[in-house]
Amino acid sequence: MIKNLILKYIHKIFAPNNKQNSDNISELLWANIYHDTIRNKRWLDNISISPYGMAINYSMLYVLSRVLNEIKPKSILEFGLGQSTKFINAFIDNELQDTTHHIIEHDSYWISEFKVGSSNFQKIIQLDLARTNIKNKNIQFYNGLLEEIDNQYDLFLIDGPNGLPSYSRYDICLIAEKFKENDQFIIIMDDFQRSGEKQTVEKLIKILVSKNIKFHSKIFVGSKSQFLLVTDEHKIALTF
Repeated sequence: MIKNLILKYIHKIFAPNNKQNSDNISELLWANIYHDTIRNKRWLDNISISPYGMAINYSMLYVLSRVLNEIKPKSILEFGLGQSTKFINAFIDNELQDTTHHIIEHDSYWISEFKVGSSNFQKIIQLDLARTNIKNKNIQFYNGLLEEIDNQYDLFLIDGPNGLPSYSRYDICLIAEKFKENDQFIIIMDDFQRSGEKQTVEKLIKILVSKNIKFHSKIFVGSKSQFLLVTDEHKIALTF
């Protein structure tokens, strides 16, 4: 009896650490895979990317590099200004010169401090955050988003604003309400390991199903997780 209690206590102490160790090992593997993937892109060495902490991680860098390199989206909408913005901008400067890249960010100070790069195709749109309730849950969204953007982009990168416990980063659902049955697109939701982002993805899937939009999905797991959703035209991304 005492032995069983001791074993349970030890498991309780070390189980979270085991999960953290597993995530760290996955992240190291993704780092190696990512560096192999970009080996022929020496221009990426010239940008400062720190894939740690709250910033973009290696599994995100990997899936984003594959999408940019192989699918070559012509239009990108990114939520949240950060490390991924630098990364996308480097591709635009070097390989995707005809791609438009719109970034939604709420923090005017962060916008003024952030060095965007040299691309003429970038556009940063500063929108304040507003609050509302969905199913009795308090959520935030970019105020006036639908009036500021086009209805359709090839790639939606969801990495902002800061996460919430419920229906986090819900703006993609507001955009999805405008989708048509034959629209083709890619959606990457960062921080999918969190419950708030999972709730938003569940709602997003319901919207797509209601519109008869055929889609496929895949999850990438490192120190953080990403949910990749693609329509039929882009289902090659499932092999990434």
